[in-house]
Order: sequence, then C-alpha cells, then structure tokens
Amino acid sequence: MRVALAKLEDRREVVRRQEVALRVAAVTLAWLVLLALLLGWGLTGSPGGERYLAALVAVVMPFVAAVIATRHGYPWLGGAYVVLTLAMVLPALGMAGLG
Repeated sequence: MRVALAKLEDRREVVRRQEVALRVAAVTLAWLVLLALLLGWGLTGSPGGERYLAALVAVVMPFVAAVIATRHGYPWLGGAYVVLTLAMVLPALGMAGLG
C-alpha cells in the first residue's frame, strides 16, 4: 500500500512541476512579446500611454512569474524573477520618461 501511495505522490509532483514550469514559461513569453510590441508601438508613434503601458508590463510581468513560482514551492526561481523585476525598474522609468 505504501509503495502505491508513494508512486501516486511522485506522479502528482511531476505533474505539479510541469504545470508550474508551463505557467512561468507562458508569463515569460507573454512578457517578452508584449514588451517588444509596446516598445515598438510607443517609440514609433506619438508619445502617449503606450510607453507607460510598456513600463508597467516591464515590471509587473516578471513579478507575476515570481509570485507563481514562490506560491508553488520554487523559491529560487521566484527569487530569480524578483531580481529580474528589480533590474527592470530603471529601464521602465526610462521608458516612461520619468528617469
């Protein structure tokens, strides 16, 4: 009975790891694509809300990935995304024209 329970828990852990990895990867890819599109749109058009939106996306999306990783038991991955979030603060201020 214990061996069957251990195998079942092991499968659940593998599925949980895959789900967390997929969620974090999806947020990271969305962050990269949105940031590139918003920056391109904001730099080629008239100065407006696109730059502020790009700055917001630059900071919020890595933070979302950090929250997802830490809530699901991956503090090292969450810490890496927190560092990325902090590293994006100055570029975000520059994008918004506040720096």
